[in-house]
Amino acid sequence: MHPVERLLNLTALLLESPRPLTFAQIRQRIPAYGQRELTAAKRMFERDKDLLRDSGIPIELGPTDPFEIEEGYRIAKERYYLPELDFTPEEMSALLIAAQTPATEGEAEQAALKLQAASGSVLGEPGAGPVAAGPDLAGPRLLKVAEAVLGRRSIRFSYRPVSGEPGKRHVDPWALVWRSGHWYVVGLDRGRREPRSFRLSRMASEISEASDGSAPPEGFDAREQVKAGPWGIGEPAGQARVALSPDVSWWAVRGITDARAERTREDGWVEVTVPGGAVDSLVSWTLSFGPDAVALEPKELRDEVIARLEATRASL
Repeated sequence: MHPVERLLNLTALLLESPRPLTFAQIRQRIPAYGQRELTAAKRMFERDKDLLRDSGIPIELGPTDPFEIEEGYRIAKERYYLPELDFTPEEMSALLIAAQTPATEGEAEQAALKLQAASGSVLGEPGAGPVAAGPDLAGPRLLKVAEAVLGRRSIRFSYRPVSGEPGKRHVDPWALVWRSGHWYVVGLDRGRREPRSFRLSRMASEISEASDGSAPPEGFDAREQVKAGPWGIGEPAGQARVALSPDVSWWAVRGITDARAERTREDGWVEVTVPGGAVDSLVSWTLSFGPDAVALEPKELRDEVIARLEATRASL
């Protein structure tokens, strides 16, 4: 038996035993000790026990019966297992932001992400808190927005959306969310009077605090505002309709939130509706299926797909 296997067996035995075990009982249950002469087996056990204790495993010596005639060994579960981690959303936010400052070398960042994963207060769950973590820094805007989220302060900034004209935004920030390499702030867009998401890297100005902000509705899940789909990541707008062949229709829209099959045609093709967004992204997604996808609407999407196909044919 390999030494590591022997140590693991000893740890598991002492951890799961409801009462302390004598060396004789341990020797009966772990073959590596039973295969040696008693004195040699005892020396091996003592070395193993000391090694485990040096590694931080709390092997205790205690009585095996109420009369305390004989003593045995055990590992107390309450001393072996780490307690449940329980950070408040504010504490976890502070850890994540501090760990991602330019002065860190990456170790603190990874440690903070592990703490978040192990924490009983998972910040990505609905209503759980103001930061859902990611492994990158969105520049100085991140700290400014995080402070506004925690302080419930509204903010103003200029913004360059994926499509449409740049403009001023006045937002009550409710949460920070990480998606596909970017930070997003999710909150109430006061101009549109509805929840919206904004990518920090698309902010075209400094962020300024404006006034008191508002709290998110009960049960609000910020991640639902930053959805992934054929438009990419961000703010879907409208709907698009695409026909898919039987060869791809059964898997093509899996994982796309709010996609739905509208009807199955007599030829077996399925017409599906997907959330709309940037035309370029939808065109690329449609063309990725080759002859197994046909853009139906909106007209802008269909015209762009046809134009790209004609340009490709002309270049051959």
